[in-house]
Amino acid sequence: MKKDIHPEWYPEAQVICSCGATYTMGATQEVIRTDICSACHPFFTGEQRIVDTEGQVERFMRRLERRQELIETEEKRQSKKQRRREKRAIIEIVQEEGDQEEEPEVAD
Repeated sequence: MKKDIHPEWYPEAQVICSCGATYTMGATQEVIRTDICSACHPFFTGEQRIVDTEGQVERFMRRLERRQELIETEEKRQSKKQRRREKRAIIEIVQEEGDQEEEPEVAD
C-alpha cells in the first residue's frame, strides 16, 4: 500500500440510527448517523412506515387533498348544469304541448 493516500480507519466507529439503534463497526468516519437501519427498515420489520424527508410526504398529501377538492367542485358544477338542462327540457316539452293545443283545428 502506498503511504499517506488512504483515509484514517476507525475500527470502533459508532453507527447511530434515528430509531435509536447503535452499532459498532469499522469505518473511515468516527461517528455515522443514518435515518434507516436493519432494525427499523420496512423490508426487515414487515411494517409500513413512511420516512418523510424534507416534507415530501406532506406536500404529496396536500396535492391529493387539492385534487379531491377540485374533483368535488367539478362534480357539483356538472350536477348544476345537468339540473338546468333538465329544467329547460321540461319547459320546452310543456311549451310544445301548449303550442299543439292552441292550434285551431281545420274543419272539413
